[in-house]
Amino acid sequence: MTLSDSHAPCAAYEVFNGGGRGEALILCEHASHHIPDRYGDLGLVGADRQSHAAWDPGALAVAKALSDALDAPLIASCISRLVYDCNRPPEAASAMPEKSELIEVPGNVALTDAQRAERVDTVYQPFITAVDQMIDRRKAAGLQTALITIHTFTPVYYGTPRAVEIGILHDSDTRLADAMLAQASALPQRQVDRNEPYGPEDGVTHSLQIHGLENGLPNVMIEVRNDLLRTPQQETQMADELLALLRPALAALKAEGGTSA
Repeated sequence: MTLSDSHAPCAAYEVFNGGGRGEALILCEHASHHIPDRYGDLGLVGADRQSHAAWDPGALAVAKALSDALDAPLIASCISRLVYDCNRPPEAASAMPEKSELIEVPGNVALTDAQRAERVDTVYQPFITAVDQMIDRRKAAGLQTALITIHTFTPVYYGTPRAVEIGILHDSDTRLADAMLAQASALPQRQVDRNEPYGPEDGVTHSLQIHGLENGLPNVMIEVRNDLLRTPQQETQMADELLALLRPALAALKAEGGTSA
């Protein structure tokens, strides 16, 4: 599949609006709960295979809405993060987790080096290469680019409720996160927090590091509490709310000359 294809599926990833010329590139690493037949069911019952452990419910719908609104390319993983979490490096234990919160993943226990390498080669590397190629192509075309990754999280974690509704996460480059948080008053009905419910210390900024920081692109990871995304109407509303933060933030960075390397 070439990166100019739109809505064309392949084994590891899917590209939407590949020719988009807006000022952002959107990633959705946990877009799918699909487990390819070659991995069986990983020893999981049906409910667990479709739970938040396997993917980020609502993330792809929000990412697509942002892609359309910002005329931004979107690259989404087509494979469950329980097979391989594309927001983790191969050496991380959480890349192929044996347990996700309370859910045991028998099919990930005692993987051989060859089994781990196969997942890296067929799931992680194609996704990473697709993103790299898109960034290179946009640089060659002289397009401004800010990297935005879209995720969702559970309202309760290990029995503890989470108050945060929208998390604006960053690593060492705070430009885009700062610009978005400066607009938080536009969403008085929402609790919008910096580096919540996760932060760099939790190992969640891999995509920001290898695609954003290494290319000098402003970058941000957006986390949305998934109980706010239970219907298509809620997904649309949340996309509109995120745009209220993103549009002025991207405009501010552009004015400062800060949406490209």
